[in-house]
Amino acid sequence: MCIFVPLTNGKIYLVPTPIGNLEDITLRALNILSKVKMIFAEDTRITIKLLNHYKIDKPLKSLHAHNEHKMIKDILEKVQMGATIAYCSDAGTPGISDPGYLLVREAIKSRIPVETLPGATAFVPALVNSGIPCDRFVFEGFLPAKKGRKKRLKQMAEEERTTIFYESPHRLIKTLEELHQLVGPDRQICIAKELTKMHETIFRGKLGALLQDLSKKSIKGEFVVVLQSNDTKFIQDTFSKGS
Repeated sequence: MCIFVPLTNGKIYLVPTPIGNLEDITLRALNILSKVKMIFAEDTRITIKLLNHYKIDKPLKSLHAHNEHKMIKDILEKVQMGATIAYCSDAGTPGISDPGYLLVREAIKSRIPVETLPGATAFVPALVNSGIPCDRFVFEGFLPAKKGRKKRLKQMAEEERTTIFYESPHRLIKTLEELHQLVGPDRQICIAKELTKMHETIFRGKLGALLQDLSKKSIKGEFVVVLQSNDTKFIQDTFSKGS
């Protein structure tokens, strides 16, 4: 048993931010953002809109995949001196298909306390709204663009739990075609587009039918895909395709 004893009064807060609708931020998150000494963000241009909306004026610096090794050292030094720091990714919870993991890992190594606030993330509402069983599921994040992609898709096709993953608009149809080759047309699927935003749309139905329908449409936005497991048994007419 390892007992964590912090070496500083400083702290790092991981603060989830809305995935679209700015009203989805929690009161606690706003309170933390208002009280910390400094805020780090994956993209300051996005986070500043949130801060301005809620009239929060704090020093704001970037921490993203291209500078995290350099910036993490600076952050840890500030916290070791007693500073309180908040980190936000572009949207959702830091570390979930976003930067944040390395910051947490290095903070733990340095015995710096990290507190993660609960809050917005895209895959949970997509899963719950899918109508596909959500008692057992696996989250795949973004699929590889090239190396390891076929292996990952095959694993998903054989997965005995509901599978959730994110997909970009320019690869959505290709991914559905690849899945169609592996699992056939009858596997149930749910595709959630632009969750919490003005053009939120939910497509539900059999893979073959949705692929045929979406192939005729202009594909734009951000997508969360929920795929029925390989062994799920439930009434097929639970689903009615629509938005």
